[in-house]
Order: sequence, then C-alpha cells, then structure tokens
Amino acid sequence: MNDESAIAGLLSPHVLRDYALLADGERGVVVGPRGDYCWMCLPRWDSPAVFTSLLGGRGAYVVCPFRTGFVWGGHYEERSLIWRSRWVTTDGIVECREALAFPGDRHRAVLLRRITALDGPTQVRIALDLRADFGAEPMRDLRLADGIWTGRCGTHRFRWTGAHDAQLCEDGSLNAVVQVVPGKERDLVLECCDQELSTAPVCPDDVWRQTEKAWHDAVPAISGTLADADAQLAYAVLRGLTSSGGGMVAAATMSLPERAEQGRNYDYRYCWIRDQCYAGQAVAVAGASPLLDDAVRFVSERVLADGPGLEPAYSIDGSAVPREEDLDLPGYPGAAVKRGNWVTDQFQLDACGEALLLLAAAARLDRLDSDHWRAAKTLVQTITDRWHEPDAGIWEVDDQHWAHSRLTCAAGLRSISQVAPQCESSQWQQLADLLISSTESDCLNPRRRWQRAPHDSRVDAALLIPSIRGAVPSDDPRTVNTLEAVRTELGRHGFVYRFQPDERPLGEAEGAFLLCGFLMALADHQQGNTIQAVRWFERNRTACGSPGLFAEEFDITQRQLRGNLPQAFVHALLFETAHRLADADTGPIGTGTGRR
Repeated sequence: MNDESAIAGLLSPHVLRDYALLADGERGVVVGPRGDYCWMCLPRWDSPAVFTSLLGGRGAYVVCPFRTGFVWGGHYEERSLIWRSRWVTTDGIVECREALAFPGDRHRAVLLRRITALDGPTQVRIALDLRADFGAEPMRDLRLADGIWTGRCGTHRFRWTGAHDAQLCEDGSLNAVVQVVPGKERDLVLECCDQELSTAPVCPDDVWRQTEKAWHDAVPAISGTLADADAQLAYAVLRGLTSSGGGMVAAATMSLPERAEQGRNYDYRYCWIRDQCYAGQAVAVAGASPLLDDAVRFVSERVLADGPGLEPAYSIDGSAVPREEDLDLPGYPGAAVKRGNWVTDQFQLDACGEALLLLAAAARLDRLDSDHWRAAKTLVQTITDRWHEPDAGIWEVDDQHWAHSRLTCAAGLRSISQVAPQCESSQWQQLADLLISSTESDCLNPRRRWQRAPHDSRVDAALLIPSIRGAVPSDDPRTVNTLEAVRTELGRHGFVYRFQPDERPLGEAEGAFLLCGFLMALADHQQGNTIQAVRWFERNRTACGSPGLFAEEFDITQRQLRGNLPQAFVHALLFETAHRLADADTGPIGTGTGRR
C-alpha cells in the first residue's frame, strides 16, 4: 500500500458546495467530502494555516473509508456546527462525527472525531499532517508514549489520542488503516496549542457532552419563520464565526475565487464593521441575544477607539488588518493566494450608518449602556464631519460620492433618532434630511430612481437598503422606481446581481450576489408584494451546498458557489428574511416594526 499517493489523491480540490465548516468562535476547520480537514488557522482565524490543502498546499487531517469505492453525504446536528460525515461503501456504511470543542479557547484548539461503523466491520484510513506557517513547517519532535502521539509544529504543540496504531511515513505524516466494528466507536482527539499543553489529555466523552450542551445553549430553537431549519443553521454559523471578544469574521477562508483567473480572490478572515452590523440587526428581529450584544460591543469599542478614523475592517482582536501580500502556494484552481486585505486603506461612510442602525435595533431591545450611546454620538459626529468626502462604498471600489453611503447614513440617523433624547433626535433628523437632499441633488436619475453616484447613472442593488431601513418612505416614488429598476435590470432567474459592471451580459463578469437576492425579498415584502418576496427568498436559499453553507456569489449557469465561505452576511440576511417574511407587518424595517 502506497500511503502517500493514496492520501494525495484524497486531497484534490472539490467544488465549494461540497465543503462543511466546524467552528468554535476562535477558529474554523473546512471539511471536505473525503473526510479531509483541508483548512485551519492557528491559534485564531487570521493566523497562518496549519492545514492548507484547500489552497494546494501541504497539511491535512483525513478520516475516510480505506477503499476508494464510496459516496459521501452528511448533515449538521440540530442547533450546532457538529457535523456528521457519512460514507456508503461497497462493504457498508461508516460515519464520523466531527466538531471543534465549543466554546473555543483562544490558545488551544480541540478537534473531535468519532468514527462509527453502522452495519458491519469497516476499514478506515486516518492520516495527520500538520504543517504550520501555511505548510512551511512540518511536524517534528514526534513521540509515541502510552498510546498518545505528541510533537511540535512550528510554534505549536500538539497531542493526538486514539491513533496509537499510526505509523510515521516518509513524507512526515502519521498514517494508519484501522478496523471499526459496529457497537464500538473509535475516538480521535487532536489538541493543538500555542502554549504548553496541560498534563492530562482530555476525555472524549466529557468534551463531547460539553460541546453538545454549549451549542444547545448558544443557538436558540427557532420556529414560526419561513425556513426554521435554515434560519437555525444560519444563527449557528454566525455564532461559530464570532470570537469571545465579540468580533465576527466575514468568512472562514481566504483566496477562494469569485471568478476564475480574474484576480478577485480576497482574504475575508477579518471583522468588517458593516458585516457585523448586518448580523446584529438580523438577529435582533428575534429579540435580544448574545450575538446582538457581541455585535454592539465590538462595533462600539472600535468606534470609541478610532472615532472619525473608523476603519472598514479589523482583525479579530481589534487591531488593523494587514495589507495584502502574495503567498507562495499553488492556490485553489483559478486563483492566486493573497493574505491580508487592501480594505485597511479605505474610508467607507456607509459603515457609520449601519452602525447606527445596529445601535438603534439594540436600543429598542434595551441593550445599550452609556458607552454605547457615546459610540452613537461619535458616529453622528463622524457623519457630520465626513459625509462630504468621497468614500469607497459598500463594494469597496473607487472613491466617489456614493448614493448608497449617504442614504444609509440617513437611515441610521432616522433610526437612532427615534430612540434618542428629544434634544438630539431633532438634530439627527435634520442631518438625515440634509443627506437625502444632497443625494437627490446629484444622484436622482432622470427616471426618478436612485443612481449609484453623481457620474454613474447605473442602478445598484445596494440602493434597496436605504428604503428597507427607513431612510425614505416605502411608497416614495424614488423607492418604488429603484426597486423596479433593480428587478428589471439586475434580476435574473430569481437571483440578483449587484450592478452591471461592464458591457458584458450579467453573469459573465461575476456571479449573482446572494445578499442582494435577500434584499430583494425584503424590499418586495416592504411593498406588500408577498408572493414575489417569497419567491426571491426561496430561490436564493437554494444557492448553497448540501451542508447548507452559502458563499458570497452564485454562478447561475453552472449552479456553483463562488468566493469565500461561509459568507457571514448572507447567513445574516437569510436569518432576517426568514423572520420578516413570516410577519404580516410590512412597515419600515429600520424602525423595528418587524417580528420580535
């Protein structure tokens, strides 16, 4: 048996719809259909990866049937990111229950795998190849004592229990083929830490029980929406992406291409202010929750720390996002590997408006303290001082006086003024009026709809947001005409594109943007177009892989996911839309009249 060649064959890339995610708030593991843990960064989301086979590098952790003739399936356990891989082979059926111990520890990751044969003895391959610093540092100082492997990998220490029969291969990995019989589970526990490990290995049964309970406590039972199971999983994904410090990463991965060989492959392992505000506003429709408090805390801390210099995104600990640089890895097919993000040099005015919308949603649930109100006042002052400046906008392109940015700030000002003291409320409403008047003066298209910017007459799906959030009334002609333009010019087959980027037909330049599809559902719902709203919602919630995870874009022609995953703001808008559309109230969403 050639272990090395067999394992290499298991690590070939899959289409994105085949991948699942394990997460504990501090980090995540991407799991492929062949039982391959192909991506994990340590000790936190934006650290260098120790499993990099997703991007063509070294490093993976595999559990799968030994014989190659098998088909794959799997599912998440209810109210959790505990995943069950399932393989049907020519000899029988085998499952592997998978999780990161939850909630996560900032310094230590605990990877749990429990293998079960369901209907007969089965041979299973296990292989571990930790490679720190994006594959550059192999395992070293390996030692097997009392049936437990220990060693180092870069600056990390690790311990692997349950794999006493693994052998060291020429490529430096540990491999074994084990027999699993019905009624007798095989537990594997991998502990990785950037500090000295504790003296005693963890007990699998204890950690499994703790993880099950913690997920059950963290994810509420959801009912009464248009898609309870999907909304519940969306909440679990948002929780899994949120660290103990309150920051929520935009996605678990980096450098997964939105378009093959077009250079649109980014590092999303950071906390975007806008995305976190979307998530906080979304979960607020179901009432107060720890995720709402996390969003308010993280965003308020950044606002108070940086004031008018608020950055679009931060690292998980609140530090600056590193600038973009190339990494020497083969990459996911169709993409080079880039670490860091150019967003660190941008100003995005609309993030101030979204932050006010978040704080207003929290205030209506009595979740703001004095520091949060100081953050709100700081945001208002920032808008007052900087709204005249061009900004990079929601899509992070060139600096212009984007209509969406100003109108979103107007929506935030209107929303927060409704819960603010009277003396401030009137001033903030006046500032909102000024922003709308300014936008109308240079971004009202001759067709009486909003256009992207003063010198850009195109419609943009992001221009649905201000009316959804209450910047202008839902029956305002500018609102109605914008909605119809988005429907006609950007809607295709039940999905929605962001804008028309160039002369090419929609779909050739980029995929449909799933965030925009859910915005269309909310906009039609606000207009009382119930059937159309439900159609948009149902169509866009199908654009996921079998694990139920969404990427940023969806290729309509090939029916494939595009971009990094899971994309937090897509899950947030799915959660919100599932709740909103189940509510008969079609009032302005930004005023907090939706489902509680």
